[in-house]
Amino acid sequence: MIGLAYLAVQVISFAGILVIDHRWKLAAFRAPAATALAVTAAVALLLTWDVLGVRSGVFFRGQTDFMTGLLVAPEIPLEEVVFLAFLSHLALVCATGVVTAVEHISRRRGARSGGARSGGAQNDGAHNNGAQNDGAQNGGAQNDGAGARP
Repeated sequence: MIGLAYLAVQVISFAGILVIDHRWKLAAFRAPAATALAVTAAVALLLTWDVLGVRSGVFFRGQTDFMTGLLVAPEIPLEEVVFLAFLSHLALVCATGVVTAVEHISRRRGARSGGARSGGAQNDGAHNNGAQNDGAQNGGAQNDGAGARP
């Protein structure tokens, strides 16, 4: 039973990040296919790195009583794959979380300063949330800029 402790901690941690992801729709719950592709690609890349490290003698499996002992490849335990998937998903959640937080702060500051940036009545820059857009992107009710679409 103790042999599943490390894997159980990883699964619980992964579940915690999934809860955060679900609450704020940051990665898997915003774009599930893109998230699955990104996590799969990252895990494949990192597993390739691990295999190369094992073959060169740099990496080796450290066995403890807390690990399952199940190997997916020579010197690569099951817990490594779970950890790499967790790490990849965590990176996506953190990155999109930071972007979302910055956008939220920008919208709040723009609303307090009279809407000169985004979300206000007029938008003269590259943002496209306002009612009038004189900038390079289209998205407002009226667009007098270079990015107007027919």
